[in-house]
Amino acid sequence: MPDRTDVKATPKSEETRQRILSAALKLFNDRGFEAATMRDIAEEAGVATGAAYYYFESKNAIIMEYYRRSSAEMQPKIEAALDNAIGLEERFHKLVRVKWSHFAPHRRVLRALLRNFADPGYPLSPFSSHTREIREIDIAWFRRIVIDCGVRIPKDLEPHLADILWFCQMGAIYFWVVDESPHQANSDRLLAIAARSIVTLIRISALPLMRPVRKAALEVVQIVKGAGS
Repeated sequence: MPDRTDVKATPKSEETRQRILSAALKLFNDRGFEAATMRDIAEEAGVATGAAYYYFESKNAIIMEYYRRSSAEMQPKIEAALDNAIGLEERFHKLVRVKWSHFAPHRRVLRALLRNFADPGYPLSPFSSHTREIREIDIAWFRRIVIDCGVRIPKDLEPHLADILWFCQMGAIYFWVVDESPHQANSDRLLAIAARSIVTLIRISALPLMRPVRKAALEVVQIVKGAGS
């Protein structure tokens, strides 16, 4: 049964769909992704189990809906955050902070999905073919933040830099999800260091003597991107 994104949108159907999604996220937070069942979700949402399956074929489909809605909801937030951001360091820092802020209410849900986080064969992985459209929307922001960013970017690095920055962002999100320091203070410190270090490394990579190192690093990037395609 396909995910019922083709259900005719009406105020009532959208309200029901949102109620099921909200109920699912609450249960995923409280019980964990694996423990919560579609029957549990339907009961929490106050709908029949069949109705839950009518809108979502599975728990995976519910998470994919959460991903899609999150992506759409974050677009204006990112736009606003980057509006007055100057330089790559500040832009990267603010972009990641928007993600943390948006996902904060459901941080435990993301943690429950970490077991298969890096497996591109897992449909809910940010590296999977199922999430490619969302990933491309996200990577486009990293292409944008390097434009006129005040850092000289080597020509051979430029086509790959957005992907590299996206990978760095995923590392920052992963650390934030598992960070148990008060208010994830360690994540804040890590992000500040990472944003500063990224700019420093790009500047160093532009030096003539670093060309062989840069070439080797880009080969690694190509291999990693190929493994996830």
